[in-house]
Amino acid sequence: LDVKSLFPFFFSPQVLLLACAEDLECVPGFRQKVFYIEQPFKFTEDQPVLKLEFNDCKGNSKLNFEVSNPDFKVERDGSLVALKNVSEAGRALFVHARSEHAEDMAEILIVGANEKHGALKEIFKIEGNLGIPRQKRAILATPILIPENQRPPFPRSVGKVISSEGTEGAKFRLSGKGVDQDPKGIFRINEISGDVSVTRALDREAIANYELEVEVTDISGKTIDGPVRLDISVIDQNDNRPMFKEGPYIGHVMEGSPTGTTVMRMTAFDADDSSTDNALLRYNILKQTPTKPSPNMFYIDPEKGDIVTVVSPVLLDRETMETPKYELVIEAKDMGGLDVGLTGTATATILIDDKNDHPPEFTKKEFQATVKEGVTGVIVNLTVGDRDDPATGAWRAVYTIINGNPGQSFEIHTNPQTNEGMLSVVKPLDYEISAFHTLLIKVENEDPLIPDIAYGPSSTATVQITVEDVNEGPVFHPNPMTVTKQENIPVGSVVLTVNATDPDTLQHQTIRYSVYKDPAGWLEINPTNGTIGTTAILDRESPHVQNNIYTALFLAIDSGNPPATGTGTLHITLEDVNDNVPSLYPTLAKVCEDAKDLRVVVLGASDKDLHPNTDPFKFELSKQSGPEKLWRITKLNNTHAQVVLLQNLKKANYNIPISVTDSGKPPLTNNTELKLQVCSCKKSKMDCSATDALHISITLILLSLFSLFCKSFL
Repeated sequence: LDVKSLFPFFFSPQVLLLACAEDLECVPGFRQKVFYIEQPFKFTEDQPVLKLEFNDCKGNSKLNFEVSNPDFKVERDGSLVALKNVSEAGRALFVHARSEHAEDMAEILIVGANEKHGALKEIFKIEGNLGIPRQKRAILATPILIPENQRPPFPRSVGKVISSEGTEGAKFRLSGKGVDQDPKGIFRINEISGDVSVTRALDREAIANYELEVEVTDISGKTIDGPVRLDISVIDQNDNRPMFKEGPYIGHVMEGSPTGTTVMRMTAFDADDSSTDNALLRYNILKQTPTKPSPNMFYIDPEKGDIVTVVSPVLLDRETMETPKYELVIEAKDMGGLDVGLTGTATATILIDDKNDHPPEFTKKEFQATVKEGVTGVIVNLTVGDRDDPATGAWRAVYTIINGNPGQSFEIHTNPQTNEGMLSVVKPLDYEISAFHTLLIKVENEDPLIPDIAYGPSSTATVQITVEDVNEGPVFHPNPMTVTKQENIPVGSVVLTVNATDPDTLQHQTIRYSVYKDPAGWLEINPTNGTIGTTAILDRESPHVQNNIYTALFLAIDSGNPPATGTGTLHITLEDVNDNVPSLYPTLAKVCEDAKDLRVVVLGASDKDLHPNTDPFKFELSKQSGPEKLWRITKLNNTHAQVVLLQNLKKANYNIPISVTDSGKPPLTNNTELKLQVCSCKKSKMDCSATDALHISITLILLSLFSLFCKSFL
């Protein structure tokens, strides 16, 4: 069954009515808000497409129509016509009508035949094969389209819900996001008439669609029909300018690049509906700075935003440009670039990168330098010119000495700030060997040259170096000088005769000698022949001797004007002789008068001399006087012995005579005394106060006096 034959009032030759309910009263706006039109081969210029009916219910004063596609317009009588032959108009057109008292939006969808038939089924729900349409519910809630950014007054009517339910006291109730859910209070419905109104301007970029529910309730609030979904779509208006968000935009292109080389891509963002021309962007270059060598060095693809070079590689020469940096003011315009579109701008910075197409060249073929013999350091700076970018390896120079430096006396390094070659003497030059030097030096870049460029003759230069003669100080041979002597040799002994020569062989100068540093004051030198003798005894044990070596410095002074001086070092290794007696330690010992352990002390001996003039040491007690022996000494090892009491002694101080002898040849003996304190010890406390001071010494003195008396009497 043909649907068109059953419902001819729904169709015109080109227009399909989606949702239409005959108004019971005048509702401002389009009589029909949504249309389907079949896609023709093309829209013909000045031929009507369809006719729109708008009524503000107050005479349509100052009525004006706006079409989303600038290729169409609406005549005063409501006819939609094409301004030119249009083969592709997109998927939808929006018509905005505004009068002095009302405004509304109509949507015209451009589809094929199958799509149109599918939309019909969605509205009327054709059931089975009968082809008889019927409403499944009593509520008819057609989709509502509302332009964003409407101006007051508010609230304003945007649509109407119709119900065939005839229950007395029945009311419409609207719910959902935008009504009783956040953001609340945007939409409301007249519970009696079903008029849907909006209370304030909408922002599509905040919320593009609202899914509401409408139902019919009885007087008690009980639902008697529904809920039915009511879709409200916010129609985009061109209220957002394109924005460049990813800056700064910096691109690089190599100098000499072929025409059409892509430099960079500029893309902008538009918050409007991407499916409409409101967000259809086109790009354009508004300004180029500088404008030389061509005011149009670059081109931007209007759709993609790709910036490419449009000049020949010859003009894209960094070295001939006023500056290697170009700034482009890029404009992005929506509405496909039409004059009515909104714009946004950004600056693109394009840097022309250098390539090594210019070799470095010396500023002159020959450089001169003068240096004194014996001096090191930089002697001349070699200057070069290079037209490449100073910030790159295509400009930075690398110098090489390719001839004239067999002794490696010279080195050359690059000054990183000036790019000059700093030629240095690293090994002192000798005028007497060579007074002139000629160096051949080449310069290259850190980066290799491009294939078509090569280093030429200007990339090499000659350096003529003149060595100036100076009065050099005499030189000792050898230096340092070494000699071995025994300590304690007689004063006036000859230690060594030094030898110094003058490097200035062409000047025939004389040399005199003097003492420079003699820490102990032991030495003298003959100023004429350089003989060194002793003025005091050489002592190996002196603090001025380190590791058996005594060090002194001497000067050799030539007869130049002014005179030059050379310094020589003398190391005297002193051999040891047995000239120091051994010393004993400790010299004091303490013991309790009632001690059970009579081992009083362990004695040690040391000697300043060296082996074999030291240990093994011999320890002995001097002869003990009196009727009985009180102590003995026992050798423990080569350097230590132990003193032992033979009986307990009374509290007193005792001096024990001890001799210690070293192993030198001849040996040396040290006679000394060990002071022994016999103390009273109670409760772990030692009292060493001398009640019978020097008990043994007094006894010995009395015995000696008695012996002398007896001899005198006899």
